[in-house]
Amino acid sequence: MTPTPTPALLAAALTAAGRGWPVFPLRPGDKRPAGHAEARCPGTGRCTDGHRTPEQRATLDPDVLAAAWGTAPYNIGIATGPAGLLVVDLDVPKDDNDTSPEEWAGVTDGMDVFAVLCEQAGERLPTETYTVRTRRGGLHLYFTAPEGKTLRSGAGALGWKVDTRAWGGYVLAAGSTMNGRTYEIVHDAPPLPLPAWLSDALTPLPASAPMPIETLSAHMRHASAYVATAVRGELEKVQSARQGGRNRALYFAAYALARFIRRGDLNESAADAELTAAGLTAGLSPGECRTAIASGFRRGGASEGANAA
Repeated sequence: MTPTPTPALLAAALTAAGRGWPVFPLRPGDKRPAGHAEARCPGTGRCTDGHRTPEQRATLDPDVLAAAWGTAPYNIGIATGPAGLLVVDLDVPKDDNDTSPEEWAGVTDGMDVFAVLCEQAGERLPTETYTVRTRRGGLHLYFTAPEGKTLRSGAGALGWKVDTRAWGGYVLAAGSTMNGRTYEIVHDAPPLPLPAWLSDALTPLPASAPMPIETLSAHMRHASAYVATAVRGELEKVQSARQGGRNRALYFAAYALARFIRRGDLNESAADAELTAAGLTAGLSPGECRTAIASGFRRGGASEGANAA
């Protein structure tokens, strides 16, 4: 059966466009863009001069929207980059097995993680901004993106269950429906400017100069060149991690190096010292460093090697 147009979805698309947010059609009842993928682009029609991505096709033109939504009950995608938006996507676990990783122990969903990040930044939750509840109960917090800075979309950009949508991404607009559940506005207000601390957290840091292997080897007298290279790689990941992901980066670095400690190829105290220095350089507190490193070592079985020795 051919799907019929839905006036409510057209109205929702026009409402989003009326806010100055370019929109494009998504498949009915789905998150995927309508139309063909780049790999199957015919190179004709709207793509005569090259494949047009959904971000490029997004429009504010009410006549174009009326024509599109007059043919099928498309869901509505907001092209966040062209809309001048950065949307923080606070997700919820998919099922009982979708639990927080060890470095986020005690939190239950993206909202909890975001609350922790706000507290760490000394800021309150920005609950006054335009907010949409997703079909599974998560939240989309809308912010206006800072001028003169191009922020990209990112999965887990700030922590567990916290994604961001900006350039290169999109969100389902309020009014879209999936599995019989509708994306609903829960706070209808103009989007707030993106808080400075969030903007800083999402801005990629310049790559730090790699630590010479000779320097690492001097710090770890019994480390081979191979192990020293591995340590250097993990330290660079920690030093280049963005705010919100630094705890996680340090935890996984400790976890990765635990295998060398377990095999007796790396001294645990030397690895701890180097990881701590990297964590402090990245902006973590001494307590945060201790907790993340200890958790990573424990999860990676570093103590097994120490006990065996």
